[in-house]
Amino acid sequence: MPTSAPRTLADQFRGWSDEQLSALLDARPDLSVPAPQDSSQLAARVATRPSVIRALDTLSVLDLAVLEAALHLAPVGVDGLARVVNAATASVDGAVERLLRLALLWGTPEELRPVTVLAEVLASPRGPEPVQVPGLLTGLLAGARALLDHLDERDADGRTESLTEPVQQLVARRLVVVHDDRRHITVPWSVRVALRGGRSTREPVDVVPPLVTSERDAALVDRAAAGAAFELVRRVELLLDHWGTHPPAVLRAGGLGVRDLRATAVHLHVEPGLAGLIVETAHAAGLLAPGSADDIDPGWLPTDAYDAWLARPVAERWAALAVAWLGNPRLSGLVGGRDEADRPVNALSPELERVWLPATRRAVLDELVDAEGVLAAGTGPASLLARLRWRSPRRPANRERAVGWALDEAAHLGVTGLGGVSSYARALLRGESPVPLLAPLLPSPVDHVLVQADLTAVAPGPLEADLARRLSLLADVESRGGATVYRFGAGSVRRAFDAGWSAVEIKDFLRASSRTPVPQSLDYLVDDVSRRFGTVRAGVAESFLRSDDETALTSLMHDPAAESLRLRRIAPTVVVSDVPLHVLLPRLRDIGAAPVVESADGTVQVARPDVFRSRSPRGRGGAGRDLARRTARTAALVAGIRSGDRVAAARPAGLAASSPGDVLTLLRGATETDAEVLIGYVDNHGTRVERVVRPMRVEGGQLVAHDDRDHEVRQFAVHRISVARLV
Repeated sequence: MPTSAPRTLADQFRGWSDEQLSALLDARPDLSVPAPQDSSQLAARVATRPSVIRALDTLSVLDLAVLEAALHLAPVGVDGLARVVNAATASVDGAVERLLRLALLWGTPEELRPVTVLAEVLASPRGPEPVQVPGLLTGLLAGARALLDHLDERDADGRTESLTEPVQQLVARRLVVVHDDRRHITVPWSVRVALRGGRSTREPVDVVPPLVTSERDAALVDRAAAGAAFELVRRVELLLDHWGTHPPAVLRAGGLGVRDLRATAVHLHVEPGLAGLIVETAHAAGLLAPGSADDIDPGWLPTDAYDAWLARPVAERWAALAVAWLGNPRLSGLVGGRDEADRPVNALSPELERVWLPATRRAVLDELVDAEGVLAAGTGPASLLARLRWRSPRRPANRERAVGWALDEAAHLGVTGLGGVSSYARALLRGESPVPLLAPLLPSPVDHVLVQADLTAVAPGPLEADLARRLSLLADVESRGGATVYRFGAGSVRRAFDAGWSAVEIKDFLRASSRTPVPQSLDYLVDDVSRRFGTVRAGVAESFLRSDDETALTSLMHDPAAESLRLRRIAPTVVVSDVPLHVLLPRLRDIGAAPVVESADGTVQVARPDVFRSRSPRGRGGAGRDLARRTARTAALVAGIRSGDRVAAARPAGLAASSPGDVLTLLRGATETDAEVLIGYVDNHGTRVERVVRPMRVEGGQLVAHDDRDHEVRQFAVHRISVARLV
């Protein structure tokens, strides 16, 4: 910081280095939209109420205590703040540095000033001068002193229905301030300091609440987290493979239907809340997006990026999902529940976005990374919440629920295990690759199964991707866990025939994949399905059936279950029906037939299920690309501000501001320096008048200023100010 005191906040920005300006724009990104033209516009935007409120939400208890003291003692030096704030001198120095970097304070360490709007935002009423308070406390009524001590000890406001004699005495001596239609009373800051022996708080404000932790072997934490990481990758693959052939519909308002979410939970063998987290994470990673499978109704489909994701090792696939979760602004914890209006909350709904959520997740994980040991069961989460409250006491109540959700989600995603952050997740949070640390912890894929006599196959571990896909086509998953059990049945084997397999190919695949002999019962099952498969051929007549086996058609014609098909024999080997083909096929399969479809030229058309894909959403970049983009944008903003300062320096001195942006910049700068401004104002009658005013604040399109002509505080609509010039 420069040693000489700047005249205005804009002057201070002109004296800052490019690195300091870049740090300010990174810490307060709202200042960059739209891009400020010069330091004067940047200073005006820094002092606006919405921007200051956003900056205050990032401050700790210590920072807020220092800022409040500077607000009441300004101009004040660091030494003066250290005497009032109940904290170590080094802590106060660090807080002042942070507040200067955020431009909530400006000036020099010997003469610090807060931005003017802080007096309204913090709503801290001014009382008598600190030197006057001891005399005002003398001679108070017993009830008045008891009331004052009670309010001070509870550090809260009071409520009164009537101004009793003790309250009247406190109000008369300005020891309390009455507001809100004379129903609430507040103890001013200077009075609190006097009651607390010259300190702004009774307890030190630089003591960070401790985390309640317990000892846990780091290797055990890594193994537990790696197990969850592997399950996440497997479930995402199961989900998107299924949705690639059976996509759920996109709701008209966007999102995934409640029934589809429940069906997904059943398919993945998880709770609906966890199913929502998996769906949201896949969407955040760019693996899932709306698309059209039939050119009519949109559905949720895997993207073309999903195929590239599948080809990568499991550790790399997990890293892509974890990075997407860290930056995902969607509140997955609400999925499966109900909102304030008792309506169900849908996954992938647009209403789930919260811009503050990624920062909350980062804050939770950063605390766990710095902890010694793992978070203790039971009391650990409560201590973490207390610590985060100290870090950001102005955090809204709904963000506290997000802390618990972040802990649960991190455990389900394999970022944490047994309450501690895994070693590979620590590397990820540092911006390094977690793959070298995660890969040795994951189970090695196996290339075989154990086929059993009860028509089941046991996979003794995670299967290789190609083997798992081919086996899932031939058999249905019966149970999942450390070993996955697949069951063969007539329907699953017929599914392989529908996909174009022959009986020989099925048997060869089973013999090559099984470490145990293929039981005779499974061979009989394949032969039986093969014998019935394709004996009946379906076509379009509306539809027809033909078969070289006249007996098969005869039994089908006399089957009571086929009455609804309205079959009519037109030749010994041909039967026609007025039922459409897409209705006829599933009904035939339901009654045990296994038809194949003929194309127009009479050749067999394999009815394998189509796999659909949607386009990958644009703007999906890695963390490194996002960081490079932000850095380049910040550098361009700083260069633009410097260029604007050179243009402003070349203008003639005292030039009037006439454009709306320049007028706002001049008025906001005048509020900081308490300068007089000559304004040209168009009144309600359309008459242009000139006034000399002393701006107090600019907000909501209104200038609140002291009018020198009437000696009153007046409001002026900013859009009616045609010109403004410093006096």
